[in-house]
Amino acid sequence: MPKTARPHIHLVSDATGETLKSVAKAALVQFQKSQEEVEVHTWALVRKPLQMERVIEAIAAMGGLVLFTVVDQQLREILIKGCAAAKLPLVPVLDPVIHAFGKYLGEKAQNLPGRQHELDAEYFNRIDAMHFTIAHDDGQHLGDLEKADIVLVGVSRTSKTPTSMYLANRGFKTANVPIVPGLAVPHELEIVKGPLVVGLTTSPDRLVSIRKTRLIAMNQGTSSSYVDEERVREELNMARKLCTRHNWPMIDVTRRSIEETAAAIMTLHARRMEQRRQQELGFGEAKAATRTSGDIGQ
Repeated sequence: MPKTARPHIHLVSDATGETLKSVAKAALVQFQKSQEEVEVHTWALVRKPLQMERVIEAIAAMGGLVLFTVVDQQLREILIKGCAAAKLPLVPVLDPVIHAFGKYLGEKAQNLPGRQHELDAEYFNRIDAMHFTIAHDDGQHLGDLEKADIVLVGVSRTSKTPTSMYLANRGFKTANVPIVPGLAVPHELEIVKGPLVVGLTTSPDRLVSIRKTRLIAMNQGTSSSYVDEERVREELNMARKLCTRHNWPMIDVTRRSIEETAAAIMTLHARRMEQRRQQELGFGEAKAATRTSGDIGQ
């Protein structure tokens, strides 16, 4: 590729293309050009020969690297031949994984596009989780808090809501409850037993910065106690003491993305569920389901 040319990456799929997008994003962040120069094109739901031919024609006009997840053999051959004729590099993203699975499982792949997006029980569980999480955002409907899989607690602007929504999209019914200075902790939160309760915390300076940005976006002044550093420290200490008293694990989100925070929470939840299963099977007393507060996020 000439140094002056704009890099193009083409994602060709006979399904939604979400798998390719995730793979491409994970790979691109390792390169300096990924944010500024590379242009990514998604060609999704390509399921007819004529569609594929038109896609190849468009890709050939731009040039670039082609990644694909196409299971239909006829469409694959059209894409492979078309890219070869245009001298375009082609990467079959799922082929090595499917081949390894087939070899290990002793079973031939069904080659059906979009199977991971079928409307199965898991899909509807995710929808239920989304509805539950929206209804239980910011301390709402605490009367049925026990129905949650996960409850997030923390002071304002510690990413409770976006983390809750991400967890809901992964199928976890998630409630979040704010810790507010001057207000008593809700009784329903104090006595909850079923869900995994996790505290989210962050550094005072980062929290002050986020809150100031929030106030500016709302056209409000930045001289209130909401952004006073000493007051913010007191809030964070209050939340930490609450989590310590109940032995709820805490996660420091200062340097974590929403995805990383959610991954840590899901790990805690999986560990807790496994220990409960061990207890039900009679393997003696389960060990503590989670680490003590303050241990996570180091």
